[in-house]
Amino acid sequence: MTETNEPLPPDALAGRLSEVFAVLGPLYRRTTRALELKERKEGFPVGVRAVLELLRMAERPMTVPQMGRTLALSRQFVQRMVNEAAGRDLVEAIPNPAHQRSSLIRLTDTGRTAIDALVARESVLLKQAGGDLTAADVDSCVRVLTQLLELFEDVDVN
Repeated sequence: MTETNEPLPPDALAGRLSEVFAVLGPLYRRTTRALELKERKEGFPVGVRAVLELLRMAERPMTVPQMGRTLALSRQFVQRMVNEAAGRDLVEAIPNPAHQRSSLIRLTDTGRTAIDALVARESVLLKQAGGDLTAADVDSCVRVLTQLLELFEDVDVN
């Protein structure tokens, strides 16, 4: 692999981004499967976890449609996950001053404790990834993946 700071021409870029997808697909499937197996033992499904994690990261209540757009999941699926989380006292609906029919969803104290504990457990595992990765490597990875996500932002998930 030749490192350069020059932008790649479109044909070369397309090939290199295909390499990213070739790694990202199996990584996503393995991670999801590992989480599903772990969550089956420890508590809540991956979809509920996604809702909790999003609310934790957003640090503000969100509507179900906002969550669906952000997670690239259908509003109906997110609503089912919110309903399940609410049934476990992990989230709660509060009035939305901007829209009477679309409540805001926020973490409860129980939900915040649950997702914080899950993230802490996973952090222990992620510390093993080390190798010789640098902050610049991770920044570059996030930048590339964010640009790819933006490329497909118009895909209708409903």
